[in-house]
Amino acid sequence: MPSTPTNAEVRQRQITDEIAALGLCLPGSLVERTTRCGSPRCRCHSDPAHLHGPYPSWIRKVGSRTVTRTLSPAQAERYRPLFNNTKRLRELISELETLSARAVEQAEGWTTP
Repeated sequence: MPSTPTNAEVRQRQITDEIAALGLCLPGSLVERTTRCGSPRCRCHSDPAHLHGPYPSWIRKVGSRTVTRTLSPAQAERYRPLFNNTKRLRELISELETLSARAVEQAEGWTTP
């Protein structure tokens, strides 16, 4: 007689299925930035400042360097789902790690703090 899967095993399969269905993921963040220009007479240098923007930007780490790309509004909307996929991927990985830690603790009879 086959054994029935535990709740942890069922959830593990659900998580892996959802990860497989995510699709492309973009690392980094999609942010709205405002800037000052180089013209000293511009309104962006006044008090209070009226900065230029907001401009959608993609900021990420590549090695030890921070890379920033300014996007058009259309690009920002087109790539927003890929940033959302990355966020969801991180949530799923965190849940899978927690699930794994609980399974090991139960299997070994360790108490959780």
